[in-house]
Amino acid sequence: MEQRVWHQFYDTVVAPSLVYEPLVLPERLERSAAAYPDQCAIAFLGTHLTYRQLKDDVDRLATALAGLGVRKGTRVAIHLPNIPQTVIGYYATLALGGTVVMTNPLLVERELEYQWNNAECEVAITADFLYASRVKHIRNRLPIKQYVVASIPEYLRFPLKQLAPLKLRRMKPPSIAHVEPGPDVHLFRKLVQATAPEPPKIDVGLDDVAALQYTGGTTGVSKGAMLTHRNLSNNVAQSLTWMHTAHGSEIVLAALPLFHVFGMTASMNYPIAAAATMVLMPNPRDFPALVKAVLKERVTLFMGVPAMFSAIINAPGIEHKDVSCVRLCFSGSAPLPVTVLERFEKLTGATIVEGFGLTETSPVTHVNPLQGVRKPGSIGIPFPDTDSKVVDLETGTRELPPGEPGELLIKGPQVMAGYWKMPQETAAVLKDGWFSTGDIAQIDEDGYHWIVGRKKDMILCSGYNVYPDEVDDVLMKHPAILEAATIGVPHERRGESVKSFVVLRPGETATAEQIIAYCRSNLAAYKVPRQIEFRTSLPKSGLLKILRRELREQELARAQAPSAVG
Repeated sequence: MEQRVWHQFYDTVVAPSLVYEPLVLPERLERSAAAYPDQCAIAFLGTHLTYRQLKDDVDRLATALAGLGVRKGTRVAIHLPNIPQTVIGYYATLALGGTVVMTNPLLVERELEYQWNNAECEVAITADFLYASRVKHIRNRLPIKQYVVASIPEYLRFPLKQLAPLKLRRMKPPSIAHVEPGPDVHLFRKLVQATAPEPPKIDVGLDDVAALQYTGGTTGVSKGAMLTHRNLSNNVAQSLTWMHTAHGSEIVLAALPLFHVFGMTASMNYPIAAAATMVLMPNPRDFPALVKAVLKERVTLFMGVPAMFSAIINAPGIEHKDVSCVRLCFSGSAPLPVTVLERFEKLTGATIVEGFGLTETSPVTHVNPLQGVRKPGSIGIPFPDTDSKVVDLETGTRELPPGEPGELLIKGPQVMAGYWKMPQETAAVLKDGWFSTGDIAQIDEDGYHWIVGRKKDMILCSGYNVYPDEVDDVLMKHPAILEAATIGVPHERRGESVKSFVVLRPGETATAEQIIAYCRSNLAAYKVPRQIEFRTSLPKSGLLKILRRELREQELARAQAPSAVG
């Protein structure tokens, strides 16, 4: 029997007010711009764009992109940090019926080449420094026909616009570069300014694919989750209902990367639907700038990960600052330590709710109630109109009683349409509308859900997903390595750190530093092992499968063992 968790908060507050309007994402922007034209839509390093200005630039870019060949179904890669051009490029593409492929700027050339070729992207909106350092060298191996190149300073005001290039060029690596325009290379701001806001009228449907959001897999092959306008728009509607959002008045800290599904929904689509201000942070690891932005812009809603909340409470002199503007926070991606939650709430007076989601679910599926009981460490209860159940790991068909751990299955309007060009992988995780998450969870007697493990060996490092098979695949290509196995080990600041165990080929030599350097040239920085341990052999099952579980248990036992006394 399907289990649907009901809660007093859900029954009396959430369910009666949930409304699914048949709006695709660009229509949500149109509505906010019409109702709140003078409301600040984007705050970015001292620059403020109103909803009228944002909508005008979206229309101008959409007109230009149509001229570059973007049609309904065209895949457009958006390869940017959190800057105004990211939001403009995203909504301009969707307004034409195109599909966005949000691309992590940290990806190295090998990863970039795979993702854009797999998605069959025809247009890329990228940054000047990324084009110069990553894209230009592999252009002949990419399917891209047209490039639109943005620069961080181009939306800044005087005098920062004039001073920023000097500072950005001195950074290591530089965050600005000169790019020469050409027949297939266009400068973002100039393209927008030179184009009239007259985009073609496109019939965009709720079941059209809005985003190909790439995730990983146990085989190491990255998969594109097909998220429709219905998926993303409904997840926004669920969020608006749950958060009791006051339209036209909230100020949202947008420090979560917009290329990640959590940031895309919580820090961009949700604020736009609420006619809220997005305070864009181009570097989520610049914690001093994050604190400064909260204070300067008087942030009211804070969507973040545990490291961000920890950074604020540990900021020098923060106890003497007025951070009472923050009223509500949503924490995801990793468990939030109770001490951090308590200190942050005491400092700000805000309420933090923890939740859960996945790339394949747009992403939010569970969250703790704003009213009623919150359970720290729990992911809460299902979102409105979302069903969930826990099934046995052996057959995946027997629903388990409260307190018994099993695989978490989810059904709801936010669940993806499937994986791009991967029917077998889609069939493996989508059955009768239920999505198999691969996460091990248990439900308590009150209906609250707890994640107790991961069925797959995914590593959560500083809020990013790291898939061990992908790391091992790179390691195994090193000429000196015979075998490799990667695990996540606990880390106080990152949540987990990547550690790899390697066996060298007979007669070969290599140092840990050499192997890490090799990984840096083939993997995004957050995927690179922080530790390399050499072994003469790795534990294996009877079928000769390497047992990462045993390595993890050994590592945990080592960490818990008392220090030897000499």
